Amino acid sequence: MAKKTKDMQPVATVKNKKKKKLSRKAYEAELARLQVELSKLQEWVVDQGEKVVVIFEGRDAAGKGGTIARITARLNHRVCRVAALAKPTEREQSQWYFQRYVAHLPSAGEIVLFDRSWYNRAGVDRVMGFCSEEEYREFLRTCPQFERMLVRSGIRLIKYWFSVSAKEQERRFRSRIKDPLKSWKFSEMDLQSYMKWDEYSQAKDDMMNYTDSNQAPWFVVPSDSKRRARLNCITHLLSHFPYDKDPSTSGIELPDRDTDSGYVRPPMDDQRFIPEVY
Repeated sequence: MAKKTKDMQPVATVKNKKKKKLSRKAYEAELARLQVELSKLQEWVVDQGEKVVVIFEGRDAAGKGGTIARITARLNHRVCRVAALAKPTEREQSQWYFQRYVAHLPSAGEIVLFDRSWYNRAGVDRVMGFCSEEEYREFLRTCPQFERMLVRSGIRLIKYWFSVSAKEQERRFRSRIKDPLKSWKFSEMDLQSYMKWDEYSQAKDDMMNYTDSNQAPWFVVPSDSKRRARLNCITHLLSHFPYDKDPSTSGIELPDRDTDSGYVRPPMDDQRFIPEVY
């Protein structure tokens, strides 16, 4: 029902219309197009000697891993690699906090996608008590300085936060528990994060308040729709780079094979072939 002002003139209410579900056909067609663009970006990064770091953060089941998988699916893993660090060892725990992440930073002509990053200190470490209050405060003080150093060194740093609703996260968790192909994704830590929703929300707000800067801003990706989140994130990522969208063809032509070398193939029976089950 329309609201009315004091003079009784109707004022239309604004409603957030739910977007129509993106069909698989439309999604796959657009994803294929964007993956072509990513291959062009990869070529540009190599040619220009660029160093690129993309950070993916967000709650468990927010869709980070799926987006990373679509980005890397058609790329050269020697150029575009994923850094997904495990729990720090006892030795790593004694190091400067950023030290083990520095080892994974890119050289010229490389793209590194961090599936979670140094922001563990502001999220899971803080909420679950894996660090002291002083260690947490020190992170908030030094993280912006650390990232400014990366940017000044020539690294292109892009940070994404995948934002999923409580209702959608619950649906995805229940799906993981029931699906034997996804159950490995669900851990005790996921269960803890599920119960501590508000604490993680506060941790995220504080993190962004301290670490969202002009040099290294945070970009939020609404991710209740996985398909839209993937397409929107990839599109936004591509927009950061002045790569050649219409590169010239390589001009490579296949030469004739040398078939007159005298090579004789050994008998087929001398080799062990796998069973042709399919």
